[in-house]
Formats: sequence, structure tokens, C-alpha cells
Amino acid sequence: MLAGCSGDRSILDPAGPAARDVAWLWWAMLSGFGLVFVAVVVAWLAAFRPRAHVERSPAEERRFSLRWILGGGIVLPGVSILALLVFGVPTGQRMLPVTLPGETPPQVIEVVGHQWWWEIRYPGEQGDVVTANHLVMPAGEPVEFHVTSADVIHAFWVPRLGGKIDMLPGRTNRIRLEADEPGVFGAQCAEFCGVQHTHMHLHVEALPREEYEVWLDARRSPLPEDEAHAQARQDFIQHCAGCHRVAGLSDGERGPDLSDIGSRATLGAGVMAMEEGAIARWLATHQSLKPGNRMPSHDDLEDETLERLGAWLENLTP
Repeated sequence: MLAGCSGDRSILDPAGPAARDVAWLWWAMLSGFGLVFVAVVVAWLAAFRPRAHVERSPAEERRFSLRWILGGGIVLPGVSILALLVFGVPTGQRMLPVTLPGETPPQVIEVVGHQWWWEIRYPGEQGDVVTANHLVMPAGEPVEFHVTSADVIHAFWVPRLGGKIDMLPGRTNRIRLEADEPGVFGAQCAEFCGVQHTHMHLHVEALPREEYEVWLDARRSPLPEDEAHAQARQDFIQHCAGCHRVAGLSDGERGPDLSDIGSRATLGAGVMAMEEGAIARWLATHQSLKPGNRMPSHDDLEDETLERLGAWLENLTP
């Protein structure tokens, strides 16, 4: 039981103001309804306690029953629900994207859910920065997330930073979260979205504002030509460019953007860690590692071609 009180996906180990509100609400609910449970058990045991028979008139019996119905069926639930609203409504309201007069609008990050990966977009005057399965945000300030879905209903949830919100096709929902300090957090799709729902993880990293700006600027700069991987680039254009985007090389939008894939922590939305040779292994065995994902198998490609592609993609690190 105690193992659930910590970890990168525990609501009981908050790392931001919204998450602390949720954690306090959880503890309040646990305490309040724990007391209700104890009271019900005590009343249940008292009902079985032997006692002398008391003669009551029909009118007295009705009044006695009415007291229990009103007290246990109306007053107690009413007070409990009212207390929950008193705690819960302000908690949810603080996560709403409301900018008061005189306040500076927060950073906006767009998140799109796909089966079964995450598209992250950073709108900017110099053009959008796009990445996948790796969300970087500034620490110590509120961030407004605009979330939607490209296919089915998903749910965006970073447990240590705050509550979850649904991602609906054709609609954009908004939630405001904040990380107290730099750190790495786990996130998960919280709405069943298909056979690989459990393999739809999101790596979230909070950086100081200066490092965050450097991270963004690096991804706005074009990647240099790498003559050592010229053949791999041609292989990519021939076999992968229709679905995947690499900045300055292809504009595919069906699959994750690969422009900075070499700098990400995981592959396949958390299926395997990024390490030397990992991309080539993923290309060769992705349907066994994550069955049902929409990338076709590469049985028609030679191992040498897959290794070339993997080595080049691992070098895509702005």
C-alpha cells in the first residue's frame, strides 16, 4: 500500500500547486469517508446488540424510522456531498485556464493524442516546434495545455502535476499545470483507447526557463547535412517519409515527428529505453514489442538497411 505514495505517477507525491490541491482533496476524502465507514460499522454492530424489547405504538415506530431515513439517507449524504463540493470546486477551478487582468498569459503547449502516441506542439512566431512522446515545459511558472485527439478519446494526465482532462476528437480542452522545480515526471493516457492503451506513456521534463528556451531554439534550427548518413537519408525518403516528418527533409504527418528522436528518453511511447542500437531493434521488431501499432512491419527491408536507418535517426539530436 505504501508503494503507491511515491513514484513518478503517484498523486500522493505532488510536485506542483494543482497536484497538491488534488492530494489534499484525496486525503480529506479518505479521512471523511473513513469516519463514515466506521460510523456505519458501529451502527451495524449496535443493531445486533441484545437489548430489552421496547413496546412502541405505530406512530412512535414511524417517527423512529423517519429519523433514520432523514438522518442517514438525506442529511448525512447531503453534508458529505456539500463538503466534497467545498473542497473539490476550488481545486478544479485553480486548474482552469483563466488569466486575470494584468497577468501575463502563460506558455501554451499543444498536446494531441494518437493511437498510441503523443504529439507535442510548441506554437511560436518563428514557427511551431513539434516533437513526440517527450514533453518539455518550463518549471516554476504555470503552463496552459491545449489538448485534443486525432482519433478516439484519450486523457492527458501528469499525476504529480495535477488532474486529468479528456482529449476529444474535434474539440480542444484546456488545463493549467505548474511544476514547482525542474524534474522528470511520468504521464499516462488515462482513458482506455485501444489494445495498446497501457503502452501510451509520456515522458515529461520541467526545465528552468533559460534551459527551456535553449531547448526550443535548438529545435528551430535546421539540422546540418550529415554526409556520413547520406544513404540512410535516401532510405528514409523512400520508405518512411510518407508517414514521418524530419525537419527539412520530409513532411509526413501520419506518424510521430522524428526530427529530434535521438534526444528522447524512450521509443514507442515508453515501450523501450533509448540507447545505442535501440531504433534498429524497434524497426525490426516493433509489431512484437507493441502489437497493433500502425507502422507496417519492415519484412521487405534488409537488416543492413534497418541498421543504417537506426544509426542515422539516433544522431538526430539538436
